[in-house]
Order: sequence, then C-alpha cells, then structure tokens
Amino acid sequence: MFVNENIIPNAPGDSGGVRATWAEISLGRLKRNLDAIRQRVGKTRVMIVVKANAYGHGLVEVSKALAGKSDYIGVAVLEEGITLRRNGVKAPILVLGGVWGDQIQRYLQYDLTLTASSVERLEQIDKVAGELKTRAKVHLKIDTGMERIGIHYYNAHKLQEAAVGCRNVETEGIYSHFADADARDAGNARVQLERFNEVTRFYERRGLPVPMRHIANSAAILQLPESHMDMVRPGIMLYGVYPSPEVPRTVDVRPALEWKSRVVYFKVVRPGHPVSYGGTWQAEHETRVVTLPVGYGDGYFRRSSGRAAVIIREKKYPQVGTICMDQMMINLGRGSAWNGDEAILLGESGGERITAEDLAEWAGTIPYEILTNINTRVPRVYV
Repeated sequence: MFVNENIIPNAPGDSGGVRATWAEISLGRLKRNLDAIRQRVGKTRVMIVVKANAYGHGLVEVSKALAGKSDYIGVAVLEEGITLRRNGVKAPILVLGGVWGDQIQRYLQYDLTLTASSVERLEQIDKVAGELKTRAKVHLKIDTGMERIGIHYYNAHKLQEAAVGCRNVETEGIYSHFADADARDAGNARVQLERFNEVTRFYERRGLPVPMRHIANSAAILQLPESHMDMVRPGIMLYGVYPSPEVPRTVDVRPALEWKSRVVYFKVVRPGHPVSYGGTWQAEHETRVVTLPVGYGDGYFRRSSGRAAVIIREKKYPQVGTICMDQMMINLGRGSAWNGDEAILLGESGGERITAEDLAEWAGTIPYEILTNINTRVPRVYV
C-alpha cells in the first residue's frame, strides 16, 4: 500500500493521519481491466486515457502503473502531459485538447504529441518546429459529428494536404471522436465511422502511408468492433465503470476505486429536532445519527441530500438532512456504530454495494462526473 505523496493522507487504520476520508485505488484491478480490454481488441494498440486526474484515480500513479502495459497515453491538456514527463513517464503522450499557438514550444520541449485540428494550427506547429530545428509529432483531428474541435470531415482534405506539405511535422496519427457511441442505437456512431473511413481514404488514393487511425472510445470498444482500427482509447471503462447502461458489457471490468470515510460523531436525535441546514429532515421517532467528515467540499454532491446512502458495518443506511461542505449525517435508526467505524461511500462490504452509477443517480448526473469530482482534498491510497 502507498499513498499520493502530494497530500498528507490518512491511510486505513492510521489514526494519526489528518483526514478520515480517503479514496482507495486498486492498481491490480486497473491492470486486470486493461488486460480485459486488450483481449477484446486483439492486436490493436491501446491508448489509456488519464485526463482529469485519471478520472479521479490519480494521474501520475495510474500512468506509471499502466505505462508498460499500454501503447500510448492520452491527456486533455498540456499541463497534464508536462506533469507526467516531470514524473518520469517516458511513454508516448497525446494531448487530446486544443493547442494555443504560444504553447507549441512547450509541447516540443517535453516530447508531447500535438493535436492538429486546423490548417492554421498545423502551419504554426510546422513553423515553430522549424525554428527549433526539430520535428513535431501530430495527430490530425477530424470532426465527424461532435462539433467540438477538429476540422469538419467534408473539409478534412485541406488539413491532410497541408500536413503532406509540412517539412517539420510527422503526421503520426489521425483521429475522431464519437458523440453517442454509448446509445443503444449505434446508428449515428456508424454514420460518423463511415465519414471517418472516407477521410482516411485520402491516403490510399494518393498512394501515401496511412497514419495511425483511432476513433473508438469505451462505448465503441464494447459495441462497435469495426471501429477499433489501429488504436482504441478506453477511458471510463479502464477504471471499471461502463459508459452507459445501454451498451452491451462485452468486456468484464471491475471498479478500481472505493471512497471511504469514518464515523467521527454519534448522537441520539429526538423527534422534532431538524438535522442540518434548512431543517429539511427530522425524525419521527428518537433515532441514532452519526456524522461523517465528508461533504461537497470533497466532491460529494450536495444535490444528493436526502437521496444518498452509505454502508456502515455491512449495512446500508440513508443520508439525512442537507449535505454540508465538510460533513454529512447518516440515520442509523436503531442500528449502531462506533466512532472510527469505516463508512463506505462508494464500494462494497458484505452483501451491500454502492456504485458510481448509484451516486450519479442520486446526484442527477453521470458516473464520469462522480469520479472526476472527487477532489484533491481526498487522499488517494494505492493498494
């Protein structure tokens, strides 16, 4: 077991720590999830997507643990790539987000692969690389229906022709992104895939080598094998959570993160005595209530108030009253708990289980936001 060195943690069982709330990440499960994905895609290369602090699991720790088992690493912004390089990660890294012109030198300094999403940006990259007497490595971004970044598929030939003419740029890859591959009906995703296929025929028609093609995210890995191409980009599935309830679960992955806290206060609450801000809940009968040191300041959504539950001593109990910035209250009814008892916010114990999907339903959001919302005040413990 080890901990994120950037934060003074409270490891399980360590009463001398400064936090009684932590996230426990199983590196073994992450590796097994990656193995399962590799089995699904065969010889196709795999880019692990570790943006947004590796979906809340820890950017550096996850990348170091999986770099040797993956072919590429995907991040969203320049700073994430620089952080990995400064922490000794040597694997190829593609920054999937847009590039500012004055950032290009930093990409080249840290040997990061750039996303070129327009002719203007590509020409800037070529110019800066020439001035530095080096070659930039880029992946061309094609918009096949997301309307986010990337050149439209019907104008993609302009970007491709510009790339062919660049003297200081290596076009290593070309990619796009699905807008709704996680829907039960994958019709729109197949339209995007055909648009992307047509774009990549540019190289065949001109007798040029085809750059590495990639478009498949987690959902497409699960239900669109024809989209796997040269490389796939698992994101949320890598962390053991499926992208939606509608996709077939053709790969067996398990959650790698558990979110835990401890009971820090116990009291008996009389009927007619409201609990927490706004007095939104009060007991009808005398009841036992415990307090946990976790709240929306840690990333536990306030809008889950009165809907959420936690597991204490292998039993599930409801959260009551308004969730505070740093604390929440749990109604034990006639149950019992001691100060210091472990409370599971996300995870399982005995026959009870709370999933990211459960937390998302209570908060009216999606599992992606649940995981990435667990902020850096919550120490990560790696097992």
